[in-house]
Amino acid sequence: MTVHFCAEVSSNHARDPERCFAFVDAAAAAGCDSVKFQLFRIGELFAPEILERSAKHRARADWELPPELIPAIAARCAERGVQFACTPFYLEAVETLRPHTAFYKIASYELLWDDLLIACAKTGKPVVLSTGMATMEEIRHAVFVLRQAGASAIRLLHTVSAYPTPPAEANLASIDFIRRMTGCPVGWSDHTVSAGVIHRAIHRWGAGFIEFHLDLDETGAEYAAGHCWLPHQIAPVIASVRQGEAADGEGLKTAAPSELADRDWRADPEDGLRPLKAIRRDFAA
Repeated sequence: MTVHFCAEVSSNHARDPERCFAFVDAAAAAGCDSVKFQLFRIGELFAPEILERSAKHRARADWELPPELIPAIAARCAERGVQFACTPFYLEAVETLRPHTAFYKIASYELLWDDLLIACAKTGKPVVLSTGMATMEEIRHAVFVLRQAGASAIRLLHTVSAYPTPPAEANLASIDFIRRMTGCPVGWSDHTVSAGVIHRAIHRWGAGFIEFHLDLDETGAEYAAGHCWLPHQIAPVIASVRQGEAADGEGLKTAAPSELADRDWRADPEDGLRPLKAIRRDFAA
């Protein structure tokens, strides 16, 4: 199994094109397969009565990614050999992203919104759906809606929508449960910032897709919350997974090139002594 690593930039980009490009570069250097941004407008994310009463929520307008940056970010991804992906948070965003995104990612908070699921599915592009906070009934309904709308490929991500997530609450066994209940491949969207949790999700529970939040320098808008990885933290995790993937081999039991020289130094079947008798005769120290 080859694991797909997706770096979630979220709201750490500061609306700065050069910082966006730096995220792409950092993700590629760390060994990621894709880089994901979010496209939202505060006025279409929160209800008017919430925005009227909450300065905190109104302030999130500073986190909006300008849509005009998307083509350039996608081009930078292509240059660096990683996929560009994005989460649409309003219906118009689905069409804005269609020419550029490799897949649509639907956030846990939007799992109940059938219209958004349908809009993404109808594009024919793959859909990745996070399942934080959801019940199995809600997840199965979302999968049904996506399938009915013609989604070409559906991948679910088990996650816990706590930022950060205590590792003891990760409940990684749900990866297998969701997979069996839906028939969909299931990955892990990480908020623990724990290498052990990521390795466990992959090697014990078969998560073939790992999403994680990335910051560059501890200055991103979401870094202080404690759920974001830094490049120097995630790179060795990805490298260790890739090293493990390279170790799978062909599945045939034969002597490896690195051990061929030792074959003659096995115990001889006649007397149990090393090396084989044919080698002893001509041996010279």
